[in-house]
Amino acid sequence: MTTTIREYRGPVEPLEPALSVRQVLALERVLAGEPEVVAGAAQLDRPVRWVHVAEAADVGVMLSGGEMVLTTGVLLAGDENAQAEYIRSLHRAEAAAVVLGLGRAFPSPPDTMRRAAERCGLPMVVLHRPFPFAELTEEVQSRLVRRKFAAVSLSEAVRTALTGLITTGAPLQHLLDEIAHHTGCPVVVTNIAHRVLATAGERSAVDDVLRDWERIARQAGGSEGDGWIRAELGGRGERWGQIMLCGYRGDTAGGRLLADRAAEALVLHRMLGGATAHSWEEQSTQGLLTDLVSGVVAARQLLPRARAAGLPVNRRTFVPLVVRDGDCAQLERMLRLLGMAGLVAELADGATAVLLSLARDQDADALTAHFAARLRTESGESGTVVAAAAPRAAWDDVPAGLREAQHVADAVADSCAVLDLPAVVRLRDVHLRGLIRLLRDDPHVQAFAERELDGLLSAAGEDLLAVLRTYLATGRNKSRTAQLHHVSRPALYRRLEAIQGRLGVDLDDFEQAASVHIALLAHDAQQA
Repeated sequence: MTTTIREYRGPVEPLEPALSVRQVLALERVLAGEPEVVAGAAQLDRPVRWVHVAEAADVGVMLSGGEMVLTTGVLLAGDENAQAEYIRSLHRAEAAAVVLGLGRAFPSPPDTMRRAAERCGLPMVVLHRPFPFAELTEEVQSRLVRRKFAAVSLSEAVRTALTGLITTGAPLQHLLDEIAHHTGCPVVVTNIAHRVLATAGERSAVDDVLRDWERIARQAGGSEGDGWIRAELGGRGERWGQIMLCGYRGDTAGGRLLADRAAEALVLHRMLGGATAHSWEEQSTQGLLTDLVSGVVAARQLLPRARAAGLPVNRRTFVPLVVRDGDCAQLERMLRLLGMAGLVAELADGATAVLLSLARDQDADALTAHFAARLRTESGESGTVVAAAAPRAAWDDVPAGLREAQHVADAVADSCAVLDLPAVVRLRDVHLRGLIRLLRDDPHVQAFAERELDGLLSAAGEDLLAVLRTYLATGRNKSRTAQLHHVSRPALYRRLEAIQGRLGVDLDDFEQAASVHIALLAHDAQQA
């Protein structure tokens, strides 16, 4: 299976974070009023959702949170209880800050209000110079409206781009690449158990996230913050995963809007494509094991992905296996039944890879044999063969182990019907067949095979070639060969004579028979 990876184009500049109290105080128009923070200085990074001018003593009941309240305090002068309650009401309403213009009502910062604001952690700012509140509200409101419009515009652009990809049948990875492009940060999709199903974004940034995924997953149910924004994936009352923006640098509200748009697109993609969260897990595991087998990506770089996929990797023994014509669902069910940790994925040419992760004190060979025996029993196929590489104690050695297991599986692919193979086949069990498999693409080997078998390579010689294959694979056992081909002994003798005549060899001569056998192994390996 070939997966096309969309080129990462770099991030779109994210929306700037929402205006904070600190940023409002730094505006040129505000600086003209000579602002002074007299309380709540540690809370100046609170976001300002709106600016509200109010003189009413009970202004708190009119607020919905996030407002910067501007007042001259004219109705509070001379009443310390009212001043304290005014601050407390703003705190209860979750106001962002209060700005008091000094003048006839309060020529200097009132201690009662200052102390109450400090206790509540509410930023309190006084303006020492007369200042038209209308100018501040106009400045801030226009900025906030522009930002709101930009957020909506970006959200719609993302929706349009993702919908376009879905309607053209783009794979999941393309959607995630588009999301990462617009958010400018790593994107991670997980199942409800927080196992990573897919990722997108700049490779080094994604690796940094996955390297610390165990801690992140433990905190996944907590509150959002520092640019970590989540959106649930699900529908019809069922939640089956989540998408997470990891370290989004823009406005939290804008990031949440983007995450929601991304979630909508992923749910739609799953519905229209008939995909399931489980199939996404299969794709993720398949990509990981395929990258390990190919060796294109260094094993150490794939370690965070393996850990995030739920594979135990610390102080473990790894056993690479390849099962020919194996069923992924059956193999995963077998792992669960036996309580064994591992990853399962379908590779090319009908092979299924299984990477077992065992504790160091466990007997890897015994457990592998037990796994193969149970698989053979459960499947009801006595010919089911599990190709295994030697156990690996180091993660860096896993790619070579997977390639070894795949090589063993390929070497026995065409011989299971005539060879008495153990349930677990290892490199030592494939002997010459394994060597020929490695050399099959050598031009000299190919020429040798054609030269030795020339008399049987035509369509008319196919039946004789099959008899020759069985005869040599059974160690030149005539009785067994006749039995497997359902012919009498005299009929077999006639066919063997025809084979010898066409090839010009004497199959009773060991060296000539060995030469023909090697040529036939090379021919079969090339055909496979």
